[in-house]
Amino acid sequence: MSNYAERLRRLATNDPRAMTDERGDSAQPVSLDPRTLALVRLASLIAVGGSEPSFGEHADAALDAGASTNEIVDVLMGITSIVGLPRVVSAAPRLAQALGVDVESFLD
Repeated sequence: MSNYAERLRRLATNDPRAMTDERGDSAQPVSLDPRTLALVRLASLIAVGGSEPSFGEHADAALDAGASTNEIVDVLMGITSIVGLPRVVSAAPRLAQALGVDVESFLD
């Protein structure tokens, strides 16, 4: 069985080893570069309606990993058809604030 199939099997069967590597350490994605992983995590945060402090943490992580502010906003645009416009509209001010944009200026 290939590595990806084994990892899927462990996740699908709730195998306790699903989230650990061969040494028993916490498993990390093996094929995603840090920038992509940071953007995926940001998309996930938007999808679940994460808290405001989390947006700052994950936006900073994405920027530190080499993502641009345009790419971060593109995450919002890219997931709209999946999570729905209301979720994206709700996340936009939190993401704007995390990126240092004056959210109050939107309301004037």
